Amino acid sequence: MYKVLTLNQISVKGLDRFPREQYELASEFTHPDAILLRSHKLQPAEIADTVACIGRAGAGTNNIPVDECTRRGIPVFNAPGANANAVKELVAAALLLGSRGIVEGINYVGTLADISDEAELNKVLEAQKKQFKGSEITGKTLGVVGLGAIGSMVAEMGLTLGMEVCGYDPALSVEAAWRLSSNVQKMDALQSLFAHSDYVSLHLPVLDSTRGLVNSELLSQMKPGGVLLNFARQEIVDGEAVLAALEAGTLRRYITDFPAPGLIGRGDVILMPHIGASTDEAEENCAMMAADQVRDFIEHGNIRNSVNFPTTQLEPAEGVRLAICNENVPTMLGQLLSLLADENINIIDMLNKSRGDVAYNLIDVACMPSDDALDKMRAVEGIINVRVIGEGELCAP
Repeated sequence: MYKVLTLNQISVKGLDRFPREQYELASEFTHPDAILLRSHKLQPAEIADTVACIGRAGAGTNNIPVDECTRRGIPVFNAPGANANAVKELVAAALLLGSRGIVEGINYVGTLADISDEAELNKVLEAQKKQFKGSEITGKTLGVVGLGAIGSMVAEMGLTLGMEVCGYDPALSVEAAWRLSSNVQKMDALQSLFAHSDYVSLHLPVLDSTRGLVNSELLSQMKPGGVLLNFARQEIVDGEAVLAALEAGTLRRYITDFPAPGLIGRGDVILMPHIGASTDEAEENCAMMAADQVRDFIEHGNIRNSVNFPTTQLEPAEGVRLAICNENVPTMLGQLLSLLADENINIIDMLNKSRGDVAYNLIDVACMPSDDALDKMRAVEGIINVRVIGEGELCAP
């Protein structure tokens, strides 16, 4: 029976992906096989030695000590794209909020509760509505920074709304490029995108290269009267630079899902309480994707959508599977294969992948290696862990 530790309230549709005859799920376990979480700030001390993998029911993994997990040979899975539609729809709302005095108008009407006469109310509204006039987004230019699962959907949405759309993503994958409309103008420089765009929407992960990416220098290139939308991560934007740009009038409005001191209470800032992925559908999709990935790893050793391990998928063969993680250094695979040969263990199929400092191997063998053979593998310098999946007859000596 596998044990999955859940550290947040996970959608029932996600939990139902684990067959109860094989899995036990609870919010407290001493020695779990896997951890499933959403926003819980996971500390290294909370990750038991028995944990084989961690599933994040969402896209970001900044609440997980990924480097520590990599060092210990623990894949961390996320759910890219599962909440993309929810974020896209909120960006659509933000574009409209940023183009017209919708929020201000709603707030103003809320101050008129003392007017009981309908005719008087209509007269006041007609006299005051001009202060909430805005402009249409059709024909305006939307700049999308980051063209992954969410950014590509935002770009497509912009086109549907009749906007001109330009995009910037130096790390654009082949898969992302295929799903991107040819009507999206590709920009070679971030400065050019800011200079051409009436609205700029950010859709980037937090990396060393993206932290504080939107700074005073970049904002100085912004098209006058531009609107900046941040539904990615707070750390991507330099808050002080945004305040300075708002004060200078370079930036007309800042709309973000990440409230911060200094931004609250400003008329030129619209703040939302981190609700980008807060829909029933997004939570269900994220939970199901994360659960499926955890199951595939636990039961078959396969890896997909990991933020720290290489994608590794091998169809199960008859026999026993060895899932081996090691430091990505020369001769490791040769040493493992030599040990299997010395033990007279026949290899049916295998796959070796690497990513950064780690390598991962799936090796299907015809029989169950002895404890002594497994101990010899684990003793090889550079081996991080060796996991046995499946059952079979013990290999003959």
